[in-house]
Amino acid sequence: MEAAPLAPPRRIAQAARRMRARSLAFVAPAALLLLAIYILPMLALAAFSLTDYKLGSVSTRFVGLGNFARAFSDPVFLRSLANTVLYAVMVIPFGVFLGLGVALLAYSRKRSRWFWETAYFLPVTATLVAMATVWQFLLHPSLGPVNAAIRALGYEPVSFLANPSLLIPTLAVIGIWQVLGFNMVLFLAGLSGVPKDLYEAARLDGAKHPIDRFLTVTWPMLGPTTLFVVVTTSISAFKVFETVAVLTKGRMGSETLLYALYLEGFEYAETGYAAALTLLFLAIILLLSIGQTLHLDKKAHY
Repeated sequence: MEAAPLAPPRRIAQAARRMRARSLAFVAPAALLLLAIYILPMLALAAFSLTDYKLGSVSTRFVGLGNFARAFSDPVFLRSLANTVLYAVMVIPFGVFLGLGVALLAYSRKRSRWFWETAYFLPVTATLVAMATVWQFLLHPSLGPVNAAIRALGYEPVSFLANPSLLIPTLAVIGIWQVLGFNMVLFLAGLSGVPKDLYEAARLDGAKHPIDRFLTVTWPMLGPTTLFVVVTTSISAFKVFETVAVLTKGRMGSETLLYALYLEGFEYAETGYAAALTLLFLAIILLLSIGQTLHLDKKAHY
């Protein structure tokens, strides 16, 4: 039998060009969308951050890194940074470990698992502004059920949203409640991927107690899930805005990074300064995410 004749090199080159053109046609919509939504706005943001542009102004002046120097001498920005860090320090560990605990409890249920999953995940599906309004009612010093319970126990009502020392912890409790359901679902997905035979092997090796099996099997196997949960919870914590805007409006020194950025950009029309604050915020999030990934990725078992 004679071998089939080989295609001429010119025909092969034409086919390769057509395939390359088709590939570029498929990639082009996503690339254009990425350019329009992310890259061009970031370039515009960087350009504005180097000027003293104010919204609606007909003239502007190049100030270089002056806006960044102004940020680190601005007491409002420094206070908002400290408040955000304090908020994140409370939300991240409690949000992660409570989410893991709830996931373990829900995973062990057979008939009622669907109920607990739905109950804890409902806050994730709700609009945070609406939920913040509900929390405002719950924490009301005279009408709220939380203070009604405190009075029933014989204590004086607590002004959670009027006491400066309680503002950030109160917002952190709401933040933990907000991320709890999402983290629970992520950990449930991770628990479903742990092979059952590992538990049997651990039991045969002497890990009789559930805590021993959790420490030797479950926790190491949840390494990738924990890494993802920690990073996403950290980003969510640093992005706190809605609860501050609805509950405190930045009163009594309760500003956070995003709320301070919002005030500068939209209330005070300091567009150039707000752009510099935005770049600082993005840099903080980027460095935090990279640092957590590099640190925790070494301990994760894939």
